[in-house]
Amino acid sequence: MDKKKILIIEDEQSISDIIKFNLEKEGYITLTAYDGQAGLEKALSENPDLILLDVMLPLMDGFQVCKKVREESLVPILMLTAKEEEIDKVLGLELGADDYITKPFSMRELIARIKANIRRTDFADATRDVPSDVQTFGNLEIDMNRFEVRKSGQALELTQREFELLKYLAAAEGRVFSREQLLEEVWGYEYYGDIRTVDVTVRRLREKLEDDSSDPKYIMTKRGIGYYFRRP
Repeated sequence: MDKKKILIIEDEQSISDIIKFNLEKEGYITLTAYDGQAGLEKALSENPDLILLDVMLPLMDGFQVCKKVREESLVPILMLTAKEEEIDKVLGLELGADDYITKPFSMRELIARIKANIRRTDFADATRDVPSDVQTFGNLEIDMNRFEVRKSGQALELTQREFELLKYLAAAEGRVFSREQLLEEVWGYEYYGDIRTVDVTVRRLREKLEDDSSDPKYIMTKRGIGYYFRRP
């Protein structure tokens, strides 16, 4: 199996070195960058399998880097932040990050999240050659096996996390899931974040799926409980 390549974009070299040392012990290839501009250039040229992205960076902050990377790539992005403010976490997710972890963090937790995100991407890649299983919901077509979604014949660019949430809800059409259930089932590992992560991912999905995200037809909210998928 090819070794996975991880890009670490972190301006504190001592932290970067610790992460690099531990990831290489786990068998990963690592690349490093110490400012946002250099990190963006490596993200787009080196084709990493996952990006660890600090929020507070010189030249270009992590939010800007995340936004630019997402314009070109669906590579998993795990944001590193020393901030506790909710808005920083939410902003990263809204810009397309797959996950975040707040400093200080344990290396065990960081590695668990890296493995979970890479495993998710590997599974998606492995399913691209399997037979299609296209299910139609109104003008929405979801290929449950091949991680492809079309709206009125137009392909939609969803992150792995967005697709998995959509698939999970659509496969249980009409069933209401709490945010806690979705974190456990879709995020797929012991998640240390909070339920706002689900809300942000739903909001991003609605912006891509719906004609009017403020008046959704597919992903519905059950007030006080959670979310469910409805066939228009």
